[in-house]
Amino acid sequence: MKKKMTNTRGLRTIGYGVVGLLSVSIIVGMAVGISKSAVFNPEGSIAHQQKTLMIFTVMLGMLVVIPVFIMLFLFAWKYRESNKKAKYRPNESGNRLLETLWWGIPIVIILILSVVTWVSSHELDPYKTVASNNKPIRVQVVALEWRWLFIYPDYGVASLSEVRFPEKTPINFELTADAPMSAFWIPKLGSQTYAMSAMSSSLSLQADHPGVYRGSNTNINGTGYSKMTFNAVVSSSSDFQSWLKTTHKAEPLDMSIYAQLSKQSSDNSVRYFSLSDKNLYNDIMSKYMQHEQSTSSTDSMNMNNDGMTH
Repeated sequence: MKKKMTNTRGLRTIGYGVVGLLSVSIIVGMAVGISKSAVFNPEGSIAHQQKTLMIFTVMLGMLVVIPVFIMLFLFAWKYRESNKKAKYRPNESGNRLLETLWWGIPIVIILILSVVTWVSSHELDPYKTVASNNKPIRVQVVALEWRWLFIYPDYGVASLSEVRFPEKTPINFELTADAPMSAFWIPKLGSQTYAMSAMSSSLSLQADHPGVYRGSNTNINGTGYSKMTFNAVVSSSSDFQSWLKTTHKAEPLDMSIYAQLSKQSSDNSVRYFSLSDKNLYNDIMSKYMQHEQSTSSTDSMNMNNDGMTH
């Protein structure tokens, strides 16, 4: 019997060791994978602030999570059925010191998170222009099915499936959609913002260094949403100016060409255009506004006709 007990305990010890090693390996693997993700390798001022905010909130949460899991395993081990030495003390439930600790610490953490949320919500407001000595560039973004169109109304050019801008320069995006709702996101540069029909939202970003950063649609809006990607090409100011001069010679973009681009397609080939109509963005938005106005006027006429009939 003693040999069997000894063998059983040995197997349990080995099992616990294996489970522990697997747990540590999984945690380390996840940490390495997360550290290599785009979100934790920011290339813009907004993304840097968001990374700092995420790390701070996670570490603050760990002050509660880690002790809870440690106590969980300690209590499970100490009060296991085979441990006859463990004392049963039900009267500890009214201990003021313990009650203060396990209620007070979470309350303090929630208060800290409340202040951090309030401050960061204002500092990272997507409508707030990034502070810089360089003049911001305005880029109008139209989400199509399933591609991205970028319009530079102040420069008279446009591009499909690629956006270009110089480093260390605030980019003020204006976003709308000529399709189901999409979510515009460049992970290495910062915030995600939704693009919706008949609405214009804003997002201000800035890249610290030249590079090519992947952007995508993170909102499921149809069969081609997963391929709705684009490249954000960040270059020096001189290279950006050279690109503008070259793009001015590209094919013109007007409503007739736009009508072809707005058809459902997952072809993410990069195309450049000179801009024939600088009000193209507003014209795209007004399509839905006119539809809403005509629909509401038709409804009111029907109501009036019904009233006259009665």
